[in-house]
Amino acid sequence: MYPLFYITIPKGMDNTKEKLYIEYPLATKSPNLVWEHIGTVHGLGRWLADRVEELGDDIISLTWGEVWSDHHTLEARIVECQKNDHIRFQWVNEEDPDAYWEMRIGRSDLTDELCLYVADYAQAEEIDDLRDLWDGNMERLHQVSGL
Repeated sequence: MYPLFYITIPKGMDNTKEKLYIEYPLATKSPNLVWEHIGTVHGLGRWLADRVEELGDDIISLTWGEVWSDHHTLEARIVECQKNDHIRFQWVNEEDPDAYWEMRIGRSDLTDELCLYVADYAQAEEIDDLRDLWDGNMERLHQVSGL
């Protein structure tokens, strides 16, 4: 599965972080099905990270790798959530107050297909890596769900 398009938007004059916006077509017509994979801890744990836990106060923990060996854990706060529409997170240790990552369910203006729109921020020199990371994430989502 390949995204329809990428857009990189420079943020402000300081260009400390740029916004990456990606549209991924989905192989379903059901926003409810997509929501189960992006808006729940169980769903996120199937494709986004090796382990996802709810810590309370709208904070989740995401772990890549096995907790008893080499792993990396980050915590994210849910800052905005509308069921069957979108969920927006901000890393707990994020220094840029305007930076977030978001997954939004919508319809493509070009094809009228259901799409997942991803917005995320990174340093300019890390944008390509971030794009590759989201492409890999979406490939895993497709493998586990058929979306």
